[in-house]
Amino acid sequence: MAESTGGAPDEAADYPESWEADVVLRDGSTTHVRPIRPEDADALQAFHVGQSEASIVFRFFAPLERLGDRDLARFTRVDHRDRVALVAVTGDDAIIGVARYDKVAPDEAEVAFNIADAHHGRGLGSVLLEHLAAAARERGIRRFTADVLPQNGRMIAVFREAGYSLQQRLEDGVVTVGFDIDPTDRSLAVMMAREHAAEARSVQALLTARSVLVLSSPNAEPGSLDDRRAERVLADLVGGVPSAEDPAHRTGAVTAAGGDERGVEVHVVGRPAPDGADPRPTVHHWERLDDVPGPVDLAVLALPAAEAVVAVRALGRLGVKGVVVLSGGYAEQGPTGLALQRALLRAAHAAGLRVVGPRSYGLLAHAAGGLLNASLTEDPPPPGRIGLFCQSASTAVSILGSVRRRHLGLAHLVSAGNRADVSGNDLMQFWQDDDATDVVALYLESIGNPRKFSRVARRLAAAKPVVVVTAGRSGHVVPPGHAVRPTQASRQTLQEVMRRSGVVLVDNVHQMLEVSQLFALQPLPPGRRAAVVASSSAAASLVSEALAAAGFTVARAPAILHEDADDAKVERTFAAVYADPDVEVVVTMHVPTVGPRDDRVAQALARHAAGSGRTSVACLLGLHGATPALTAPDADGALRTVPAYTTPEDAVLALDQAARYAAWRAADRGRLVAPEGIHARTARRRIAGWLDEAGSRASLDLTHEQVAELLGLAGVEVFPTVGVHDADEAVAAADRLGWPVALKSTVPALRHRSDLGGVRLDVHDEAELRADVDQVLALAAGREPEPGRAPLEVQAMAPHGVACVIRSAEDPLFGPVLGFGLGGDTTDLLGDVAWAVPPLTDVDVSDMVRAPRSSPRLFGYRGVPPLDVAALEDVLARVAVLSDQLPELLHLELNPVVVAERGAYVLGATARVGVAGTRADGPRRALPA
Repeated sequence: MAESTGGAPDEAADYPESWEADVVLRDGSTTHVRPIRPEDADALQAFHVGQSEASIVFRFFAPLERLGDRDLARFTRVDHRDRVALVAVTGDDAIIGVARYDKVAPDEAEVAFNIADAHHGRGLGSVLLEHLAAAARERGIRRFTADVLPQNGRMIAVFREAGYSLQQRLEDGVVTVGFDIDPTDRSLAVMMAREHAAEARSVQALLTARSVLVLSSPNAEPGSLDDRRAERVLADLVGGVPSAEDPAHRTGAVTAAGGDERGVEVHVVGRPAPDGADPRPTVHHWERLDDVPGPVDLAVLALPAAEAVVAVRALGRLGVKGVVVLSGGYAEQGPTGLALQRALLRAAHAAGLRVVGPRSYGLLAHAAGGLLNASLTEDPPPPGRIGLFCQSASTAVSILGSVRRRHLGLAHLVSAGNRADVSGNDLMQFWQDDDATDVVALYLESIGNPRKFSRVARRLAAAKPVVVVTAGRSGHVVPPGHAVRPTQASRQTLQEVMRRSGVVLVDNVHQMLEVSQLFALQPLPPGRRAAVVASSSAAASLVSEALAAAGFTVARAPAILHEDADDAKVERTFAAVYADPDVEVVVTMHVPTVGPRDDRVAQALARHAAGSGRTSVACLLGLHGATPALTAPDADGALRTVPAYTTPEDAVLALDQAARYAAWRAADRGRLVAPEGIHARTARRRIAGWLDEAGSRASLDLTHEQVAELLGLAGVEVFPTVGVHDADEAVAAADRLGWPVALKSTVPALRHRSDLGGVRLDVHDEAELRADVDQVLALAAGREPEPGRAPLEVQAMAPHGVACVIRSAEDPLFGPVLGFGLGGDTTDLLGDVAWAVPPLTDVDVSDMVRAPRSSPRLFGYRGVPPLDVAALEDVLARVAVLSDQLPELLHLELNPVVVAERGAYVLGATARVGVAGTRADGPRRALPA
């Protein structure tokens, strides 16, 4: 990886701030990546002289003891276009890694990397390669080359393991490596696997902490909110946890607690010890932060925002892995607070820390080492199998109250507050590999990166149920302090993202916990054949109606178990129900009208349900959640609990969601669509050329010819269209295209409107065409024309079929959003459109075509022959891939796409292109800014 050290320094161009990013490394710690600056000369020299001779030789092919002034100027003064360098830095701006490229051809650059010896093995090389490749693609570079000594196997491995297709040759004792840097399925898969491992490890470090620093301000007023927070979390860290042996917790919802007699070691700064000495052996008080001995795993801050930023900078030396910020005063209070929040993140990430908060309620975790309660709750739930994530502290209080009322156990609780750093995506990455978590529940007040959420949730939901509540079903709600990009996407888009990800989307916290307790306590429903046991025929009817409305089939006559039934009758009833091979789901509703609850029913139900494999729920007087009354051991002695619900509607809602999830999990989710003949790189170059020709750096509406060329590069053919101004031109166009033809007005009010006379089809001869031209022009008189277009278009007739519309738009929040519906006013009026966010699988595409309520028209509706849906799906798949690979494609509309018995024909298309923005989930790893 030799590089000439001569040459005059380049003048620094505009600094590309968008290339700055905080990243999570392989070991779960963090670092900051940014473009190099001229003032980095001293740091670069220090980095160089700190390297071993071998590392210097690998980089420069010669043992350079120091970099000369000309070298330093050349390496630190770059133009950020043809010469680019990125550095990874620590909290004090010490350089620990350098990656650079120099352009050697119009779309090719030579690259070089150098990682500090002390930081090998942390994944810095792969992170810098991702970020350098992303910067290069932004500058039009599509290929990297590098000269590497054969002995430098580590660097060659970085290129190979990144998932790129390498070409290598050995010449004069040097290996020349070359590879295209456009993302491939393999390179993206490698990046996502690395991202998953790193983020999961960073969260694991937070939830398994056994040494915690509580930091408060010595100037805090006694009784102030920060003072009370610090006092509460300190008491919680050294306090106990309800025992799983408590009779109230002897259910299938509670697991055995881990044990560590030593508990959590707590260091305290800013709060004096009681009476000069703390009697608790695991609590250590220190006057100053500098006095605290390391290592410390986790820090909890109850400090004013400005003090917190200063404190975080000092935590790196203690080996702290993460910091929980309980206090407010950040982005929720406006620009000044936002600046403090960004400074907090920058300080934390540069020091290698993840941040939970600000305005967090804290976190708690039941692990093998015992309870970690770094939260504000003095009454933590017992250990269980549910992982719970929420954001605001007030929401955490409400959810914990509901958890306690249901007697549920938790594996973890994390409150992210403003969600400045650690998010639900991070927790899902961790929970995917966590054997202690069976069910994931998320209350999301905002979603900062829906594309990443979709792919992470989809992977997690394939193994564990994920139950989600969003604050507003659309994702358009943005609480104060949350960093969320604006969106223009349909309010249905987020729901579709959730559904296609296998997520169980519910309306509120009540439903979230009702569904989660079913997942935690019962097996998934193998089907929808249900049995009903009830205390009266009226109750049986109520349950049966709820089941039928939710799509269940009542497989046998309801079993009526009157409240005066004797023990033998109770036993025979449940034995018969659970012995029926046609029964997959059992709903029991027993409400005595005289006297207390009959526990014989609960006990018999619990015994027969345990280990039966049938999903069972109950509505019994006075019971809710996980209760000992509905708990019994299975054949292996493990406790199994039937969840209790207040109403049969709640019980059936939970069953319905569980059945939907079971069906999604069992179904074939398909493979990512990858139609042949899509030339995204060429399309990107053509768009860049059109923008340059137009002198526009914002956006450009493409001409009909340009749209046809762009779609042609995706394998989509647009029916030829000729713009005309009068009858003579129309006849000439028809002669050239071939009769019969279609005549269309380009006036927006009449375009695609055959009902208003703006479209004339099956025009067979000159006389008919001339008459139609006169009529359509007369209709258009006085209406606003479309600028720059001829008033009429002539097009060859396509085969008859059903008109459809395919749209794609680049959204700041979601990225490419794809829409599909059948043509016509009814579709627009009723919102009968299916939405999806690429990338899509073949199953996604198939579902999308079938999602609109009007889609039966494509499948032989009312005697009409079935149409070529496969051809339509091919067009939709090609648009999905094109929009996913081209963020420059700001808007695309195919209208109409006529689906005939054979083929799908694109008769009209418009597109707008522009400079590509940075997607929230691009091909490089980065934490929220």
